[in-house]
Amino acid sequence: MVRNFFVGGNWKMNGSVAEAKKLVDMLNGFEVPSNTEVVVAPPALYVDRVNQGLKKEIKVAAQNTYLKASGAYTGEISPQMLKDMGVDWVVLGHSERREYFNESDEFVGEKTAFALAAGVSVIACIGEKLEEREANITNDVVARQMKAIAEKVKDWTNVVVAYEPVWAIGTGKVATPEQAQDVHCFLREWLAKNVSEMAAENTRILYGGSVNGGNCKTLAGKPDIDGFLVGGASLKPEFGDIIKSRN
Repeated sequence: MVRNFFVGGNWKMNGSVAEAKKLVDMLNGFEVPSNTEVVVAPPALYVDRVNQGLKKEIKVAAQNTYLKASGAYTGEISPQMLKDMGVDWVVLGHSERREYFNESDEFVGEKTAFALAAGVSVIACIGEKLEEREANITNDVVARQMKAIAEKVKDWTNVVVAYEPVWAIGTGKVATPEQAQDVHCFLREWLAKNVSEMAAENTRILYGGSVNGGNCKTLAGKPDIDGFLVGGASLKPEFGDIIKSRN
């Protein structure tokens, strides 16, 4: 089957009311191809404002949720709250959450399962650090991260996997198209062996890590790269070129 292209934009902890409005206006001016899904993830404070301002072809995600619907969890938001606000996506397991906030593989798996049960689709992030790449254990690392999700999630229909080598995020370094394709191919084979052939065929696997308007077309041409999770470039006009990189 042909998997629809998927482009996510992670704004991280950037923006203001004025900047959010500029970005919404920029996004509303982009042409979104019919075979492409676009989801942007503003900081939590701006999620509703951005969601209300964007045209229907572009969806909004939160950058994180917790694994409880409500309660005494100061500073957290739940996937149920997202649904209440008309938001259907969340980014989970980003390397910055794992690194700075000590989120374990198991915790990411639990949060993924909880969000899916609440009806929120998940962009699940995985990826290796530089020392792991240099030690030639990339496949071991991403398999471990995938296993923690698969132990909690049986239905992958509403999961998009984002492979982001940590050494390439915000560094200007990009995995070569061949390096990225190799890992994406491994991940699809892993899904076939450990989840199902259907999950392997249908699950979109994104590449993330210093994607920009100059390298997106070459990366998008690889058979197992189904789109991108974009950081800094999602705040710039070149994001429009990335959205159209498969066309």
